[in-house]
Amino acid sequence: MKNLITTTALCLCLILTSCVQKTYKKTVVFTLDATKFKTVKKVGIRGKDKPLSWDYDTEMKFSTKDSLYKVTTTFETGYKFTEVKFVVNDTFEFQNEDNRKIIFSKKDTTFFKAKFNKR
Repeated sequence: MKNLITTTALCLCLILTSCVQKTYKKTVVFTLDATKFKTVKKVGIRGKDKPLSWDYDTEMKFSTKDSLYKVTTTFETGYKFTEVKFVVNDTFEFQNEDNRKIIFSKKDTTFFKAKFNKR
């Protein structure tokens, strides 16, 4: 009986003092070159970590200054990277291939520039 109480107390201590991973705010400025498309109706990005989602596009805005699409997103994460794919006119890039892996900068902001469907 004493062993059961000791084992139960030990298990409770381990559960109550378990490690929780520290999270950080990481901002990423995504820039996409979609010039391979003659007509662009909409451009978005999808990803595995909030605020992005694989279920819907986060819209990217066109910048007439440099003819690129841009969006700035802030993640609250304990991970050192995230995964994304760009979507143009409802077409995913790299279909049936790995996602883009974005490694967060050690600084507060990461700048990620891409061409649609090019690694």
